[in-house]
Amino acid sequence: MKRFIVTGGYGFIGSNLIRLLLKRNYKVLNIDNLSYSAQKYNLIDIKNKNYIFKKVDINNKKKIINLFVKFKPDGIFNLAADTHVDRSIDSSLNFIKNNILGVYNLLEALRLYKKKIKLIHVSTDEVYGDISKPKRSDENFPYVPNSPYSASKASSDHLVNSYVKTYKINAVISNCSNNYGPRQFPEKLIPKIIYNVINNKTLPIYSKGKNSREWIYVDDHCEALLKLFFKGKNGEKYNIGSGINCNNIFIVKKILEAFKNKKIKIGKNVKIKYVKDRPGHDFRYAINSKKIQKKLKWKSKMSLHNGISKTVDWYFNNQKFFSHISKKLFTRRLGKLW
Repeated sequence: MKRFIVTGGYGFIGSNLIRLLLKRNYKVLNIDNLSYSAQKYNLIDIKNKNYIFKKVDINNKKKIINLFVKFKPDGIFNLAADTHVDRSIDSSLNFIKNNILGVYNLLEALRLYKKKIKLIHVSTDEVYGDISKPKRSDENFPYVPNSPYSASKASSDHLVNSYVKTYKINAVISNCSNNYGPRQFPEKLIPKIIYNVINNKTLPIYSKGKNSREWIYVDDHCEALLKLFFKGKNGEKYNIGSGINCNNIFIVKKILEAFKNKKIKIGKNVKIKYVKDRPGHDFRYAINSKKIQKKLKWKSKMSLHNGISKTVDWYFNNQKFFSHISKKLFTRRLGKLW
């Protein structure tokens, strides 16, 4: 039986990945420091003998090595990160601590442990910066990060690559497009809009809502990560995307359409409100995922229409998810409407 560590396992992608790994009958150790976006509700229903949780910060190298010794993992999926661009603009310190120093300490733990563990380091398409039409960034595109968040992730990618080359650790880097789906902390566009619709609030959209992102359903991303463990080549990086680009206003309208299709009442205060844009807001992200499609035989399956529908269903049927989060933790940058 394969044994996996998932760092940041109470977060959005991490909790969905853990569910997939347990479904495949693997043994899973969830390492999480329980920061603001980690939600125990995300795994509240998990009662599985193959699942273990340890509250540990990846910056604690000694504890990480001890867990390696005790758990003897075959692989690590590193999803421990601060990820919200707005928060990185307001204060970048935690992004430096967790996304750069945290990865450094994890790499040092792997180096000192000596036994081979395969690291899947999960990164973002934002490292490539603003991509003008009709281009799509492939794995050979230069890094041009334009926010403290993307700069921190770019730095961690370079660190991982350097440890592969210098210390011969076994690692693969993934650069994924915008994820959406169940269990995402409601500071990101899709869960924020869904929350506001459910609670009869205004829908804040940056500028005119024309910024374009490539959207991938979280389950498709998790399948890709598992593929990287079993078939990804050491030292390689792989883009993971759906090829589906939409601007933000289109996404908001698709969410409203999903509520209407389900005959869920929409309150009178639910109206789109354009708000002042954030500093340095990249206009378009778009990646070329042909490498993982051709070499590893992976392709995203979920359509945007079905993915949005399933996402609305989950949040509407799991409103306790929101009640587990203090409103003080909701970011206030986007329209300051919380």
